[in-house]
Amino acid sequence: MTITQLQYVLAVAEYQNFTLAAEKSFVTQPTLSMQVQKLEDELDIQIFDRSKKPISVTEVGKKIVAQAKNIVNEAERIKDIVDQEKGFIGGEYTLGIIPTIMPTLLPMFLKTFIKKYPKVNLIIKEQNTESLIRNLQDGHLDAGIAATPLEIEFIKERPLYYEPFVGYVPTNHRLDKKESITPDDLEIDDVLLLQDGHCFREGVINLCKNSKNYEDEHFQLQSGSFETLVNLANEGMGMTLLPYLNTLELDAVKKKHLKFFNKPSPAREVSLIYHKSELKIQITDALRDVISSIVRGAIAFQDVDIISPVNKN
Repeated sequence: MTITQLQYVLAVAEYQNFTLAAEKSFVTQPTLSMQVQKLEDELDIQIFDRSKKPISVTEVGKKIVAQAKNIVNEAERIKDIVDQEKGFIGGEYTLGIIPTIMPTLLPMFLKTFIKKYPKVNLIIKEQNTESLIRNLQDGHLDAGIAATPLEIEFIKERPLYYEPFVGYVPTNHRLDKKESITPDDLEIDDVLLLQDGHCFREGVINLCKNSKNYEDEHFQLQSGSFETLVNLANEGMGMTLLPYLNTLELDAVKKKHLKFFNKPSPAREVSLIYHKSELKIQITDALRDVISSIVRGAIAFQDVDIISPVNKN
């Protein structure tokens, strides 16, 4: 039994196809199939039921796959121990970032991180929270940046910053003359929202009063763009809420339409999340330090009220 064989088993279990598993493992299909068969012969059990399409994992195979994940993770930890002992911060590191955070946060820290840690091969992927969680569990991501708390058993959360919500209120809107706003001012039918699937959307819905019976009856919008929401607000379609960092990119004219909340300001907690196994923790720590130091200067708000990204209504 070898670590490589266990890695092949995990690949087949995930992709349920020998050809695809081989492609993802960067080996030929005959090589991967031979090694998996060799392991099955050694253990004298069948890990995969090849008679089904897609290929399925047998009952005993499920136990083997679960243990294989532990063994492969622990093998990776050995390299981590050596890297940490040598003070080495480098190698491939895959980071997922949710769409409502990536456009504003990534330009702020990427250049600094690459310059400070040139030996890290940083691979960045834009993914929604559900995909981040799944890929962290499957080992396809080393870490993610998402709105928290998520409170998932196998994930560790380390807050990076707290980002206030800011109102964007166009001319002639009922809130236009107010110097500042409160959550009680918000009417769910009057707030333009991102498309379903964005955690920022859920946070806004949780913030609005009378949101329990909200069913999107008044307006259907399929957009993941804050810019689109601002443009629609300017056309008299309602108001919207923006994350604070997004407001920094607005031009002077649009900034005049911003309305800040009375303190404590509703805000989202943005965290670096990673698997509790803490593989490549030295890179994770370095990433957190760089991001925290940069964003701390951009967001000076202290008195905030964290809004959960999960709709609990």
